[in-house]
Amino acid sequence: MDSPVNPTALTRRDFLRGATSAAFAVAFGGASSPKEIRAEDRSGVVLIRHADVVGRHGEIRGEILQEMLDEAVRTLLGTESALEGWRGLFKKTDVVGIKSNSWGRLPTPAELEEGIQRRLKEVGIHEKNLSVDDRGVRQNPVFQKATALVNVRPLRTHHWAGMGSCLKNYIMFVPDPWAYHGEGCSNLGKIWTYPIVKGKTRLNILCALTPQFYGRGAHFFDRRYVWPYGGLLVGRDPVAVDAVGAEILKRKRISFFGEDRSLDVPPIHITVADHQYHLGTSDLSKIRLVKLGWREEGLV
Repeated sequence: MDSPVNPTALTRRDFLRGATSAAFAVAFGGASSPKEIRAEDRSGVVLIRHADVVGRHGEIRGEILQEMLDEAVRTLLGTESALEGWRGLFKKTDVVGIKSNSWGRLPTPAELEEGIQRRLKEVGIHEKNLSVDDRGVRQNPVFQKATALVNVRPLRTHHWAGMGSCLKNYIMFVPDPWAYHGEGCSNLGKIWTYPIVKGKTRLNILCALTPQFYGRGAHFFDRRYVWPYGGLLVGRDPVAVDAVGAEILKRKRISFFGEDRSLDVPPIHITVADHQYHLGTSDLSKIRLVKLGWREEGLV
């Protein structure tokens, strides 16, 4: 059964500060409704935001984050309940690796990792068949025998790739990640064709709670360029999710600097993943984006 958190609460109560409902709107791909993002709509992306998911001192409010995640999955799958949506993605017989990101300055929040595991256990997946990992995925027994993957990482700029993307998050599945840093990490899509990950990714989540929108140099981090966006980008197409994330970062730079101030490299690996590796849709006009929740300074 579902957890005590009501998975449909976001559309039935005052989800936004100062709003009367979790209104949705659609950009890029034309008019739509949450029911229209179904199994055949591979390039559907849900952007869900909440003004209070990040507290005043940077703390993550886990209950709100769980509700956001559940509503995004429910909307993405077009189901009546959140658990039905999770069951549309995973079977209780699956072995699931949750590919997280442990970069110390802006890691995947533990609350988000826990929320994913909670729902997978409710699907019926045994704890022994679940694992969260980043740098140790190649040696992790669960990942070695995984039938399904969840790809989750924070949204941020990146020195070698232009953007820390869902596509970039799989670089730890290869023994020589540095070999993929050339030409703006344009070859990242190739990793997705290797047997360890090919065809296994059921869900991609870009955590945009506190994204970093600007940076120069390796391992750059500066809190002046981090802001409380309070969002999650969720989809099954990693290229579409990344394309929307890149657009949000671009528009934030324009808002902040008055121009799209250049990064070390543009995130060309996103379009290469589309045009060369055929992993998804990078053309914003072909991406069906459903926006839920907090609307202020949404940027897209």
